[in-house]
Amino acid sequence: MKKVEIYTSDTCIQCKKAKEYFENNNIVFIEYNISSNEEYKRELIKKGYLSVPVIVVNNQDILGFDVNRIKQLAGI
Repeated sequence: MKKVEIYTSDTCIQCKKAKEYFENNNIVFIEYNISSNEEYKRELIKKGYLSVPVIVVNNQDILGFDVNRIKQLAGI
């Protein structure tokens, strides 16, 4: 399995759906919640993004919750 990371916020519906998808499909992920950690927010902005979710699969960014792209990059 590839490394999966997700930048989230407390109010993001798509973030919640993505995390549910990961959990339901036994995909281990690292969460970076920008609502509770200012450093994660700065990292996200440095990457060039102003919205969440941003999902990173094996160092490739996906803006939004795109199941097909996640499957493609994660090799699911």
